Amino acid sequence: MSSDKTEEFAIEVNDLSKCYPIFSRPSDRLKQLLIRGRKRYYKEFWALNGISFTIRRGETVGIIGRNGSGKSTLLQMICGTLNPTAGEIRVNGRVAALLELGAGFNPEFSGVENVYMAASLYGLSKEEVDQRFAAIANFADIGDYIHQPVKTYSSGMYVRLAFAVIAHVDADILVVDEALAVGDAVFTQKCMRFIRAFKEKGTLLFVSHDMASVRNLCERAMWLDCGGVRLQGTAKDVSEEYLKYTLQQVYGENIKLQTIDVEKERQLSGCVEAQVIEGRSSIDYRGELSVENNLCAANGWKTGAGELTHVEFGLADPRKILSGPLAGGELVKVGIHAVAHQDLERPILGFIVRDKLGQDLFGENTLSFTQRNPLRFNAGGHFKAEFVFRLPMLPNGDYSVMVSLADGDLVNHVQHHWLHDAIILKVSSSDVRWGLVGAEIKGIELRAL
Repeated sequence: MSSDKTEEFAIEVNDLSKCYPIFSRPSDRLKQLLIRGRKRYYKEFWALNGISFTIRRGETVGIIGRNGSGKSTLLQMICGTLNPTAGEIRVNGRVAALLELGAGFNPEFSGVENVYMAASLYGLSKEEVDQRFAAIANFADIGDYIHQPVKTYSSGMYVRLAFAVIAHVDADILVVDEALAVGDAVFTQKCMRFIRAFKEKGTLLFVSHDMASVRNLCERAMWLDCGGVRLQGTAKDVSEEYLKYTLQQVYGENIKLQTIDVEKERQLSGCVEAQVIEGRSSIDYRGELSVENNLCAANGWKTGAGELTHVEFGLADPRKILSGPLAGGELVKVGIHAVAHQDLERPILGFIVRDKLGQDLFGENTLSFTQRNPLRFNAGGHFKAEFVFRLPMLPNGDYSVMVSLADGDLVNHVQHHWLHDAIILKVSSSDVRWGLVGAEIKGIELRAL
């Protein structure tokens, strides 16, 4: 493996292969050592076989494929923890990776000791780790457990500490495997914010079985199959071909999936009188939604000129008592309370709802109201904004509500307090299956033509 800072590529792989000897019996391994290659007592398994590709600096590339396709083997060789049998890898820059759960940690060491050990493997000196340790511990947010042996950690705590380290080693290339799936909603949001910020300056390799995540995060994708590169291209094209392939495995080899010729399909030869086979006047897409106030533990920043003090999320009708989970489609209210520590000429309060990938789904702020009716608050003044809206139907999963306090107008404003994950929303039992949010379908009819 070599590194050349003058090159434009981040990773270059040429005719890369990795072979593992598979022995039927333990004694065959001993025989192989004794005869020194004069006879073969093993079968060869090629985890990777002659793959080549180039990833340019600043690219975000998704790596997809079934279990056993060679993804983990490839990533380990890129990270330098596994040597190839043949071929060459050239890596231009520092690589930080979150691969197998707990990889690189000594289970007998404490979290603190593992932070120093892991950071040193990425090339940081003890003095550099000393300077960054507080930020690493704050990012991991595992409390006093950081002083305990990591063998006592849950899988989520492993991931928290491992990701906190790679987020603070000034990596040029970031490799993220499926390990993030074990994190909770708040930590996953924190990681996705870091990943999106990292994309602006570095190279990202993202390994996932979730095609929506690959399309959302990645520009290009590479599909590995049986140790080779089956397809490279845009994330959209590769993920669609992969989905077609997986459906083919479900439907059977005798069913051929074809791309639709839209113009040909439009040329209908005729039709018969419509006959309703099945119809529904309305569909209930609502799912149960639980609300968790996370304001006390929310991450963010503030200038000190103003402060968000309370956030509420509930039913808009004060006559109704929220005795259980909310349902999609309900009329709800988001209330944001704040206090001015300095004079605020044009305060703006707002919120954004994000999905598990950190995508902004919807939100609003008071800017349009304050532009027409400027409100000034002196230091010490308390104020509140309420947003009433019909809650969209959301697919199952975890969501977060970001809230903010600013001062100014559309062109010139200053963010004084910004809090991620102030509210955590958990949706279950939802019939919304496609897209980011569900539309309120009023009726569906199936007719014979």
